[in-house]
Amino acid sequence: MTRKIALITGASRGLGKSAALHLAAQGVDIIGTYHIAAAEAQAVVEQVQALGGRAAMVQLDVSQSGSFNDFVGKVATLLKDVFAQDHFNFLINNAGIGAHASFAETTEAQFDQLVAIHFKAPFFLTQKLLPLISDGGRIINISSGLARFSLPGYSAYASMKGAIEVLSRYQAKELGPRGITVNTLAPGAIATDFSGGAVRDNPDVNTMVANNTALGRAGLPDDIGGAISTLLADGSHWITGQRIEASGGMFL
Repeated sequence: MTRKIALITGASRGLGKSAALHLAAQGVDIIGTYHIAAAEAQAVVEQVQALGGRAAMVQLDVSQSGSFNDFVGKVATLLKDVFAQDHFNFLINNAGIGAHASFAETTEAQFDQLVAIHFKAPFFLTQKLLPLISDGGRIINISSGLARFSLPGYSAYASMKGAIEVLSRYQAKELGPRGITVNTLAPGAIATDFSGGAVRDNPDVNTMVANNTALGRAGLPDDIGGAISTLLADGSHWITGQRIEASGGMFL
């Protein structure tokens, strides 16, 4: 039986890495992207291989949309040369950066960078990858709990995620005739190096999150990797156009 393939942006660490390993454990092969962490990306390849899967990593700066055509060409070549296929099945738009600044102090440069990475990239990269996505495939766009609840300092970041949630519904509608589902997964606060590792490394922040979460702790990368793999499992094919929050019940 032909193995399915997932393309995950930002797969060298954090949530993208966890998603890659959870999917590999389910028998899914991985194409991942990384920005600068080549050694970490190669380590993920080796971990996927240890799970019995195939994997390849491609360097990509998602803020540079002018590079997307070249990237798509590289993916097409990888599909044929490494995986002996013409298409992949799952796309997870995960790559991102953290940003913390009050509304009053957010600069145009910060805003433009967030647009490029968190909205323009998922929009146009997905558009350009459409010919390589199998009919009946799945797309997951990563949002944030911050698109539902409001914490000072995240107005620009959260606005990009709100835009992604709207985009996902339109993608679900327009790609539905191909049998492609599109959903948004919105993590709550996760203990990673994201945003300088505040949730992971600052005890006060971690305690605040735990005290405001129904399940009583901050999230971990495996919580999100597991949620992504669940959304891509065979039994979830009838879910599309939805926002699924994986926050442990934060700020209910």
